[in-house]
Amino acid sequence: MYEFVGAEDWSNISLYDVAKWKNGLAFKNIDFTESGYPVIKIAELKNGITAQTKFTESEYSEDVFIKSGDIVFAWSGSPKTSIDTFRWEGIDGWLNQHIFKVTPKEAICPQFLFFLLKSLRPRFVQIATNKQTTGLGHLTVADLKEMRVGIPSFSEQQSIVQILAPLHEKIENNRRMNKTLEEMARAIFKSWFVDFDPVHAKAGGNAPAHMDTQTATLFPNSFGDNSLPLGWNWCKLGECISFIKGRSYKSAELRDSDTALVTLKSFLRGGGYRPDGLKPYIGTYKDEQTLKSGDLIVALTDVTQSADVIGKPAIVRSNDQFNTLVASLDVGIVRPIAASVSIPFLYCMMMTHDFQSHIYGHTSGTTVLHLSKEGLPNYQFGMPTEKLLDAFTSLAEPIFSKIELNEATSKTLAELRDTLLPKLMSGEIRVKDAEREVEGAV
Repeated sequence: MYEFVGAEDWSNISLYDVAKWKNGLAFKNIDFTESGYPVIKIAELKNGITAQTKFTESEYSEDVFIKSGDIVFAWSGSPKTSIDTFRWEGIDGWLNQHIFKVTPKEAICPQFLFFLLKSLRPRFVQIATNKQTTGLGHLTVADLKEMRVGIPSFSEQQSIVQILAPLHEKIENNRRMNKTLEEMARAIFKSWFVDFDPVHAKAGGNAPAHMDTQTATLFPNSFGDNSLPLGWNWCKLGECISFIKGRSYKSAELRDSDTALVTLKSFLRGGGYRPDGLKPYIGTYKDEQTLKSGDLIVALTDVTQSADVIGKPAIVRSNDQFNTLVASLDVGIVRPIAASVSIPFLYCMMMTHDFQSHIYGHTSGTTVLHLSKEGLPNYQFGMPTEKLLDAFTSLAEPIFSKIELNEATSKTLAELRDTLLPKLMSGEIRVKDAEREVEGAV
């Protein structure tokens, strides 16, 4: 029996009894179609709908159909990275197996249930880890029945939600804002340097859309014999960057330290940085293999089934827990050496479809994918004028700085939320005490 008793005036009941738990479906390839509703797997819960998402036009039971706002609980997978509670925010879809759709009982506030399950995550991870085989762990209905939780009155549930929800929503709003900001920077890059929209506009006698006159003058009004805007030249990526491979290490060197390795787990599927992918490290390294906040890295291997990580870029962030960050063997460090070629320019380039297609063509392997040493430096792109590079950087750098600021704010808010969460959910502190701690944080 896993006791998790709340305050004396709270009800003490089985976790299983606070909600209806409905497992998702085991889909087969024959179920998938080009259109229809998406199949929501753990990957979608973490990354939203992507190019790798499967769809189906088949109809199933309504109790495995999820809509925005529904609570879902991933009960199987890698304990530390997969076992978790989510509130779905995407389009309607069908729920995949190994995920429960969690519908609260009448006396349970839905948002309270979400935070209750979030507070229990360390225990869920512990249970799944104890059952772990070949890297995977799980929870069962029997585990949920054995766990007992404290449930306050409905009005106190709502008061607890009023404390936690603003913190959580601010973090989510920052995440959504950062996604939009990055999409803006990438859209500008694609328009200027891939589709050549301003050049096409000027060639047709029109002013480039959404662009000031000074910037518009930096674009030519025609194309040269090389199929690039007049005055641009083809350039290999290796000519404008230095590329450094990370440090090879032994498992015995992964011990508590104020130094950490930035690893393959430091990349989000589809690109971007994961701050929880660090591994404490006591081994040696070269100075050139160290990383600081703002450095650009690229994944050199991939263990996903759909090549979601290999060749994807990420911008490193500092970590208060470690004094030194070192790139691991699966990570390449990309540093600009050409004038006016900036980190935002390189990051946006490496997120384009053309770059990723090139990378995939230089990838080998089955279970584990590997990027050949020629893959990165041999990529060719149209090098614009130095003034145009500067103009893009002047637009993109403030966007990426805002993203970094939002991440730092979210980290502070998350620390406060995660400190209050177990205390509020166990009755260790009550609402009035928590209000004083939260005051001014949002």
